[in-house]
Amino acid sequence: MRVCSGWRRFLIFLPLIFVLAHFLSVKELHHNSAVEDLPRNKESNKSKSNHLVLGPAAGQGLSNRLQCHGDGNGIKALNHTTHSSRASAAVDSIAVVTVFTIYNSSTSNGHVEDQISNSVTVGNASYTKFERSMAVLNVFINFIQLAMPRSSVVILTDPAADLSIRRNKVTVYPIQGEYSRDKLMLQRIRSYIAFLESRMEELPQNQKHTHYIFTDSDITVVDDLGHIFSEYPNFHLALTFRNNKAQPLNSGFIAVRGTDDGILRAKIFLQKVLKVYQTRYMKASRMLGDQLALAWVVMSHPSFDAKKFTKAKAFVDDIGGASMLFLPCAVYNWTPPEGAGQFHGMPLDVKVVHFKGSRKRLMLESWNFYSSVSNIPDMLCLILKSGRTKYDF
Repeated sequence: MRVCSGWRRFLIFLPLIFVLAHFLSVKELHHNSAVEDLPRNKESNKSKSNHLVLGPAAGQGLSNRLQCHGDGNGIKALNHTTHSSRASAAVDSIAVVTVFTIYNSSTSNGHVEDQISNSVTVGNASYTKFERSMAVLNVFINFIQLAMPRSSVVILTDPAADLSIRRNKVTVYPIQGEYSRDKLMLQRIRSYIAFLESRMEELPQNQKHTHYIFTDSDITVVDDLGHIFSEYPNFHLALTFRNNKAQPLNSGFIAVRGTDDGILRAKIFLQKVLKVYQTRYMKASRMLGDQLALAWVVMSHPSFDAKKFTKAKAFVDDIGGASMLFLPCAVYNWTPPEGAGQFHGMPLDVKVVHFKGSRKRLMLESWNFYSSVSNIPDMLCLILKSGRTKYDF
């Protein structure tokens, strides 16, 4: 009887034993899976490719998009872009203005090991963080002087920055302010306003007008932009827009007509943006605050129709007494896609490529590629065929 009762107890608890064993095996499986999902070590997590990996070009088969082909003979554009070689003879001179500063620029700061670990290789060159920033700035200047040889470049910077650039038609213009990383976007608007005020003071002595295009320093100009001021003769300032409800305006490109009225109205408009920035969007001061403020000033105007942002077509509107030209980002502020197939490719008439965020490697790679082929459409194909995760800094 005792033997039978023992077997009976064993049979009663047998299902429970199977359930417990299954639970432990599943728990161990999930634990192992979680461990595999974690990075093996910090070094492997930080390691990034030091060369471009090309993929399919977005927009294949679309007649109004750049068509590219890549084989053993290199990257080639299959159709001609609508870039013109015409100079801006119909307008006065043009200056491209950017805000640029440097951080931790002294090579004496930090250990040699830290400098080596923070270096990155692009092509045949290796850069520290400081060298990388300066390389991007020089490529910015290179493309402007290539596409717009008659133009000049003005770099607005912190007076404390040791920024020595000796390039033809390049001027370094120090402006006092707060250039910390957290306040740089805010300072950029202040620097634009201060620069425009200085231009207003010089206007009576200077009969010849200079038009201004304020841009980020991580853009490449691939076609002459002077036509903006001749084809649209009545605007005071221009912004670039995209079909994005939250952030329809991008602050990386602002054109200002160099007349007394144009400079004055641009200054007043930017002062409004600065005020909105400081009162509404200081929590986004490090990033996006300026773009949110731009959108608020424009879209809060009673007569403005935001539906115009849904079509990539230039238009002019009156905002607070200023005649504003809105240019599509697809042409004047195009950003390389984050993955293959996005944004339907690159328009044939693109004039400005914006290497936002971590796309800086691709900007340097693009200049290196252009230097070897001397062909803008082929270089644009390199940009189009490069996936974002393959070129992050």
